[in-house]
Amino acid sequence: MTTFDAYDVHRIGDDPDVFEAFYREHLDAVQRFVARRVGDPHLAADLTADIFLAAIDAVSGYRPDRGRPIAWLFGIARNVMSAEARRRARDLRAVRRIAGRRLLDADSLTRIEERLDAERETRRLYDALDALPARDRALMELVAVDGLPVTEAAAVLGVKPGTARVRLHRSRRLVQTHLRPHHEAALTQEVPS
Repeated sequence: MTTFDAYDVHRIGDDPDVFEAFYREHLDAVQRFVARRVGDPHLAADLTADIFLAAIDAVSGYRPDRGRPIAWLFGIARNVMSAEARRRARDLRAVRRIAGRRLLDADSLTRIEERLDAERETRRLYDALDALPARDRALMELVAVDGLPVTEAAAVLGVKPGTARVRLHRSRRLVQTHLRPHHEAALTQEVPS
């Protein structure tokens, strides 16, 4: 039989003696609740403490017309347990992602690094294309990547062929300008002194 009335429950956050009595009265029930759901004794102890701390934070929400303090405490315990399950699921997903990275042997890692090095210029080209306005990039991609003639690309984009030719010429010049400083720097570095 509970010795706590609504007034006492509402005081657990303000009066350490009331909290201690509340804790002692409900500790066994909360520990049983947690032990039925968790096999790790350290985790069970942590969750039990978290439940009582959450009760202090949630004390303003206690409504005696909805049930005894232990029922309210079990509701809090369910929330704490659910939060822990979500946290563990996130941790497990993170560990799985990290574990997948450990599967790379030295040879695989070397091949990936070689591929990244080989595609460096392509990434620079895409960076240059990203610097273009969206409509000009679309035109460049339709002509240079998809292989459409300028007149068909113009039709796809809803512009006149003459306008498309001017935009394409300007875009090519901007991309080349974007790429040129790197090539010039590379040539300068390759020339022996």
